Amino acid sequence: MITVKLLMKVTREPLKRTPVVLRMDADDSEMGPVFTDRAGVARFRVPPASGKVLVSGVERYHGRLDGDILVDLWSITQSGSESEGMPGEFPAGSNAYPGMTMRRIQAGDREVLTDSEGYLVDPGDWSEGFVRAQAELEGLELNAERWEVIRFLRAYYAEHGTQAAVRNRVRHFRGVWNAEKGSNRYLHGLFPRGGPQKQGNRLAGLLRTKGEH
Repeated sequence: MITVKLLMKVTREPLKRTPVVLRMDADDSEMGPVFTDRAGVARFRVPPASGKVLVSGVERYHGRLDGDILVDLWSITQSGSESEGMPGEFPAGSNAYPGMTMRRIQAGDREVLTDSEGYLVDPGDWSEGFVRAQAELEGLELNAERWEVIRFLRAYYAEHGTQAAVRNRVRHFRGVWNAEKGSNRYLHGLFPRGGPQKQGNRLAGLLRTKGEH
């Protein structure tokens, strides 16, 4: 069961009769709309997954969909970029240097630059379109688990300002999955080209780790 609760930030009043949709990362399928009840709650009988919460057609949250999800809004018309639960600010600006080998890839409706291994030259160019395009180039199928790891890597960086270490990833996914799937070995199997530390961070739009060649 996934429950989404909508509250006004200042008054803490519930938003009633408001349409809520879940959109799954793995296949872009949608559940709903489900209208919130008197308590501002919309309930979905679906298993946990990685995805988004859309309120009245606007994305208000993305990440792991599991249990209770609280969405605070200043108003029902606030900008989607102010969404509660969205990743924080990421560094932007070109990391190009003289003689750097770069590639152009089509990420959705725009063209972005990566280095020779697929790391974004400008982290500000990250989008879901980039993830899909780069994963296709690397022969990686974007299933629900891989999306969830990518979301976690971005959320962790947004909160801490640094990339998640192995212990951080293992602790998190043992908690939300189980001991076997949360193991470093299993996570590396999801990202065969260097594990989450390399391939995962690359798809998450983060820079290469120190000492990586």
